[in-house]
Amino acid sequence: MTILSFPHDAYTFGGRPIAQLAAEHGTPLYAFDSQRITQRIADLRAALPQSMGIHYAIKANPFLPLVRLIAGLVDGVDIASAGELDLALKAGIVPERVSFAGPGKRDSELAQAVAAKVLINAESAGELLRLAAIAQRQGCQARVALRVNPAFELKGSGMRMGGGPRPFGIDEEMIPELLASWSRFGNHLAFEGLHIFSGSQNLNGEAIAAAQRASYQLALKLAADAPAPIRTLNLGGGFGIPYFPHESALDLTPIIAALNEIALDAAQRLPQAKLHLELGRYLVGEAGIYVTRIIDKKISRGHTYLVTDGGLNHHLAASGNFGQVIRRNYPVAIVPAHDVEKVGSSDTANTERVSVVGPLCTPLDLLADNVALPHAMPGDLFVIFQSGAYGASASPQDFLSHPAVLEMLI
Repeated sequence: MTILSFPHDAYTFGGRPIAQLAAEHGTPLYAFDSQRITQRIADLRAALPQSMGIHYAIKANPFLPLVRLIAGLVDGVDIASAGELDLALKAGIVPERVSFAGPGKRDSELAQAVAAKVLINAESAGELLRLAAIAQRQGCQARVALRVNPAFELKGSGMRMGGGPRPFGIDEEMIPELLASWSRFGNHLAFEGLHIFSGSQNLNGEAIAAAQRASYQLALKLAADAPAPIRTLNLGGGFGIPYFPHESALDLTPIIAALNEIALDAAQRLPQAKLHLELGRYLVGEAGIYVTRIIDKKISRGHTYLVTDGGLNHHLAASGNFGQVIRRNYPVAIVPAHDVEKVGSSDTANTERVSVVGPLCTPLDLLADNVALPHAMPGDLFVIFQSGAYGASASPQDFLSHPAVLEMLI
């Protein structure tokens, strides 16, 4: 079997035969392994300084059973909409452990966040003015941190969130004056800290460590003008996972070294501050698979196509249309529909070169391009690994009105 060199058992997942999961629940299907998520968080917790918190970015995967699982394992969650706020509360997360970021918060969302007493990461001076007016109308103080757009960037990131002009956060050079004039907001905004997030999906531990050190030094500089002591410092995340054959897993060694330095220094210089990382993909990305069934096999001018019952409408990222500049294939496998007895088989001789496409009427619906896979027939299953993050919720499920994808937590 060929799974693009990733060390998965392509026939089982979460201790269950994939063919059995598909037979019981149907396809297309996302399955998430609770044990892998729990172990990832436990391993990270053991490596981090004791004072360093872990927050989960719900946008990575908002599947409610998964969020409920993670809620009991992390110190807080980050949300990016009122819908995610409702989800966090439904998952049993207390508002004090919720922070709300995003460059386009509606007044109604801000009002809901103020009423719930969650921490709001403000992204502009204009948002602060709107927030102060909302808090005044509610007769309370809004909990606020400033999201900073640093002058530096996280090199090697799949998506750059800081450095240069960005829609995210307030440029670092604008913040001292904003903090020095905090009194203009009356007593309606309670300043709590800073949120510095410079990039995502990075596999270079040294680059992440350098960004963390730079973020901390920037926080120290900005703290001098703050109207109150820093109580929370979000150092961002950026921890990536390998998707493609040439990629290696992230080496945490330089990151942990940097965070130990920061935690030790912060205990003296920012004694009231709670430091934390904001992670999404790193916690859940490798703990999910997408399973779709082959419904047709056809040859067009000498090239073989496998046509499946799910596509970019469920897994936009695997189609290459979610942040990839050059399209590359995710790790994939063929699982025989009924040969559950063959679990563990290593026969790779009987392969063919194919492209795997979904059911949509667009050439963009390409799940794997020109890959060598075992000979497959209609009824067999096509599995995409590394699918625990930015899957169903990041895909256009209403496109062409195909059935919604199923999701389950094992």
